[in-house]
Amino acid sequence: MEPRRNEIDDMIVHEKMQAALEYQNEAWADGMADGIEPEIIADAAIALAMRETIRIHGEDGAEAMLESLRARMLAGEFSPKRVIQ
Repeated sequence: MEPRRNEIDDMIVHEKMQAALEYQNEAWADGMADGIEPEIIADAAIALAMRETIRIHGEDGAEAMLESLRARMLAGEFSPKRVIQ
């Protein structure tokens, strides 16, 4: 049985997300190696992400994304102690 089109699209998005996370991890490591504090790197990453989100989706879209991120944060999705099974 062949995967449905939506399943293929989901797999492609997942692979792109994994690649993007690897790029972000490399940039983070480079910043740390250059002596930039993690708090500053995080603030810069969030600021750039918000600028791009507003550019692409407008302020309402950015607000919706922030609300989604808040719910995910409160659910523990970003916790470093989270165990994925």
